[in-house]
Amino acid sequence: MNILLAEDDSVSLRILHRNLTRLGHTVSEAGNGVEAWSILQRDPVRIVVSDWMMPEMSGLELCRHIRERNDSNYTYFILLTARGGDENHREAMAAGVDDFLTKPLDREELEIRLRVAERIIGFATQVRQLKELLPICMYCKKIRDDHDYWKIIEEYIHQYTGTDFSHGICPDCYEKIAVPQIEAALRNKPDAQLQESRP
Repeated sequence: MNILLAEDDSVSLRILHRNLTRLGHTVSEAGNGVEAWSILQRDPVRIVVSDWMMPEMSGLELCRHIRERNDSNYTYFILLTARGGDENHREAMAAGVDDFLTKPLDREELEIRLRVAERIIGFATQVRQLKELLPICMYCKKIRDDHDYWKIIEEYIHQYTGTDFSHGICPDCYEKIAVPQIEAALRNKPDAQLQESRP
């Protein structure tokens, strides 16, 4: 996985980088929250491991920025902290933090947290893909919109894209549907009407 590591302490940054690469991850580094946010703007990363206390922008502020952006891909946020206590954890969870790692860092704990992160990201991706599917009636081909109304496909596409349609008959439908319908109509027409229609 690609992981963004935000840590202002150079020693901790080196240790974390080494541990993450040994676990097989690709690591981008940021020395503070502002730098991390700048990296995220250019290169979307699915996992962020960030220190809480950093100059310019704290880990919590970075997490809030991530949660406020309109991004379909979920970013899993792990906060590094020496702070304990329920009040601190509540504040961090309210900011959008997914998990915590306490300092000094334990490599096994880091590996466990990252496995959970990968699993959750996988589930989030599946949910997003399911949301992107359009529910369509197998009989009449109407599409259900976000308000649970069923619309013909042309109306639905026009509503969301402004696109209008012209209608015709493709060669397959002409041979399989239109020709048999024309032939059936001609067979069912009474002879008198056929004679009247002749010149």
